[in-house]
Amino acid sequence: MPVYEYEHVSGVCENGSVFEIRQAISEPALKTCPHCGQPVKRLISLVGVSVPKTNSELRDMGFTKLVRRDDGIYENVTPRKGDSRYMERGKPGTIPNIANTITD
Repeated sequence: MPVYEYEHVSGVCENGSVFEIRQAISEPALKTCPHCGQPVKRLISLVGVSVPKTNSELRDMGFTKLVRRDDGIYENVTPRKGDSRYMERGKPGTIPNIANTITD
């Protein structure tokens, strides 16, 4: 079940001005605080998203990162064993091998 944040519209109760509560998505938003009965409003919260920061993290997650170096030439900065360091337009042998990234 998701956790929602609520803020007291006026005043503060023993839980503070902002509190969290677990609710099913199908449940309606709270209108009053379950502890003190004061009016509350639901807040839009930030979500925790993990984003890879390095090229090796990208490679370990199964991604391939190509950086344009010239017209039709891209550098593979996340090469795997057997991959070409540079991918060139019109040369299919330089395309990263997808079999290196997909495993059962």
